[in-house]
Amino acid sequence: MIRTLICTMALVFPLVAQAPATPPVQAPVPDAAATPAPAAKPRVQILTSYGPVVVELEPELAPKTVANFLQYVQEGFYKRTIFHRVIDGFMIQGGGMTENLEEKPTHAPLLNEVTQTFKAGLKNSRGTIAMARTENPHSASSQFYINLADNPSLDPKGAESYGYCAFGRVVSGMEAVDKIGKVRTEWRRGMGDIPQFPVFIKDAVLLPAQ
Repeated sequence: MIRTLICTMALVFPLVAQAPATPPVQAPVPDAAATPAPAAKPRVQILTSYGPVVVELEPELAPKTVANFLQYVQEGFYKRTIFHRVIDGFMIQGGGMTENLEEKPTHAPLLNEVTQTFKAGLKNSRGTIAMARTENPHSASSQFYINLADNPSLDPKGAESYGYCAFGRVVSGMEAVDKIGKVRTEWRRGMGDIPQFPVFIKDAVLLPAQ
C-alpha cells in the first residue's frame, strides 16, 4: 500500500512513503491423506481346465451384479462346474451346471443393471464377462459368459430394451478363453453347443486387493 504525505510548510511536493512489502500468499498444499485413493476393483481368478482366467469387476457400474457374483465365488459355488455352452466366435457360458449337466440350485434371480452399465460404456465387447439369463430380463442368477468377440446384438437396442449385463472384463488369460472357444461341441440331452469333453471350472477365487 502506498501512502502519500503532503508537507504543509514550504514544501509543495508530495513525499511518498513505501509500505513494507507484503509477502505473497502461499496456496495451501493439498493434504494427500485427505483425498482417499480410489478403491481397487475386485479381481477374481477363474481356474479352468484350460488355464487360469482373471476378470476385473466393476462394482461402481454394476453393484448388485458384482455383489451377486462375488457371493457365489466366496461360497465356492463355481467349484467343479463346467462351461456347458460354447459357440466359437461368439461366447463361452458356464457357472451353473455340473459335469452331468445337472443345474445347481441358486439364490434368487438378479435385477438387470444393463441400463446403467451400457450408458457408462460397458458393453458386450470381446473379453467382457456378463450375466447369462432367460428371456426374462431379470432372471440371471449364477451363470455367466465371456464374450469371444464384440457382440452388440447382446446390448440394449433402445430405452425400453433390456440386453445382457456386462459387469467386468478379462485382464489375464484370454488365451485360455479362446482355447475353450475352439473345443468341439455336440447335442446332448436336448441341448446344443455342449463340449464333447467337459471344460471344468476347477474353482473361482477372489484375489487379494492390489
